[in-house]
Amino acid sequence: MSGILNQLYSNILDTSWLEVVAVFFGILSVWFARKENIWVYPTGIVNVLIYVYLCFFAGLYADMAINAFYFVMSVFGWYNWSRRTENNEHVPISSLNLKQWFLYIMLILGAYGIIFFILTKYTDSTVPKFDSFTTALFIAGMWLMAVKKIENWLLWILGDVLVIPMFAVKGLAFTSVQYIVFLVLAIMGYFEWRKRLQPEKIS
Repeated sequence: MSGILNQLYSNILDTSWLEVVAVFFGILSVWFARKENIWVYPTGIVNVLIYVYLCFFAGLYADMAINAFYFVMSVFGWYNWSRRTENNEHVPISSLNLKQWFLYIMLILGAYGIIFFILTKYTDSTVPKFDSFTTALFIAGMWLMAVKKIENWLLWILGDVLVIPMFAVKGLAFTSVQYIVFLVLAIMGYFEWRKRLQPEKIS
């Protein structure tokens, strides 16, 4: 245990300033998401663009791709959170029904299979199974956040738990610490959104 902590401490000391900046904006983005504040997207865009660069050089190709996807989804989410309904209200928080849950589970499994095939066939990824599954979770989570489905937090929570040790092993210790903070904020975000969820907004 002490050896792991020493390695973590050593990796944190070796953290680049670019990773520190990315972590700062990442935490800020999740904080805004928890508050249902539209600033989640501009701060998130800064975070994901930096991580496209960092993950490429760490050999985490699926995570590089997911951050590129985050950028696209951040632009869409920014638009969707900004628009207003026919009643001149912002898009409300809602929940998935059973049919939608089934579809998203199929989406996650399908995305996992495709990403795993690409990583094993065309890259030298060192953690293809792990990287593929967490990437699939985050793809679904990012989409659900953009359309304000409360279940996005459940996928973030599961994904955060899984990637914390992965980033630590890959030498991105500060990023691992970031995901610990993400995990705490995601749990808080779920309960905060739950308070705002209206019973009739299940569709």
